[in-house]
Amino acid sequence: MKKTVTFSKDATNIFFHILTNCNLKCRHCYINPEQHGEKSLPSETIEAWLKVFAEKSKDANVIFLGGEPTMHPDLSLAVKKAKVLGYNSITIDTNGYLFNDILSKVTPDDVDYFSFSLDGATRQTNDMIRGKGCYDKCIAGIQKAITKGFHTSLIYTVSTDNILELDLMAPLLEDLGINRFFIQVIGIRGKSAERGRERLQVSRSEWLKIIPVVANKIARLGITVIYPKVYLSLDEPFECAGLVAENYFIFPNGRVYRCPLCEDFPLHSKVFKDNILLNTPKINEYDLFELNIPEGCVMNKLIQPDNLSYKKDGTPEYKVACCMLKEEVRG
Repeated sequence: MKKTVTFSKDATNIFFHILTNCNLKCRHCYINPEQHGEKSLPSETIEAWLKVFAEKSKDANVIFLGGEPTMHPDLSLAVKKAKVLGYNSITIDTNGYLFNDILSKVTPDDVDYFSFSLDGATRQTNDMIRGKGCYDKCIAGIQKAITKGFHTSLIYTVSTDNILELDLMAPLLEDLGINRFFIQVIGIRGKSAERGRERLQVSRSEWLKIIPVVANKIARLGITVIYPKVYLSLDEPFECAGLVAENYFIFPNGRVYRCPLCEDFPLHSKVFKDNILLNTPKINEYDLFELNIPEGCVMNKLIQPDNLSYKKDGTPEYKVACCMLKEEVRG
């Protein structure tokens, strides 16, 4: 069964980058130290910022990110603080190296999901994208987490480098015992933006031909599959999550974005100063969200115009959906 996950202001989702440092150098990494900072947040600051959003919503969810969040020596303390503050769900995104013995410092009662990143069904493709040895390390990390009773997700960032291996993921996911599978579209930001005109995002025709079919195949194994909708027909309504949902992308330098497409630019609509969350002056990302254009997502039009296609009369052939709009498929 497939459904579009609609936006809601009833829940607050916190994507919390507690550091930008990482042990890997993935080809598509979106972290931009010039825009995001290079420091690791101290435990006291993490707790203070978590408290701001816990007080904002009784249904807040937090995903701890990096860089590689398990490299932060106080990640377990951050998890336990989020639990005490009443966060509805707690997720740790990891490359699988699981530093600082994190699996022994938290329990399945503390963490709802460990979410692992793997970008190839084969060792050759994954390690070409993420670095030599990453495939085996990630698989071992997943197996260790499952053995200890943790629920696990796997994230696969689709690009022209690995789209042809996506269909091969089904038996691997089933064999590992993965609970949820996230298919991500590659964003043209961070290292991807540095790769210039090289085509990394798959075409609209490839996306629509491959992604739904693979998602249904994997869902039939009893695994929940979530992927971005990406494209809308001209008669489908467009909604911007920045206007109709509560998503916050926090970076160690205090910047807080509402849209991940904006993260390569100083367009953040909020900022932490002295542990107080403040609005930033105009013009920022929020002012752009309010623009209504026939192509759908205004940020895509500005930052990723190659995603669009036009008829001879200059009108768009389709709309690009908000990058936060997801399809969920269950078997």
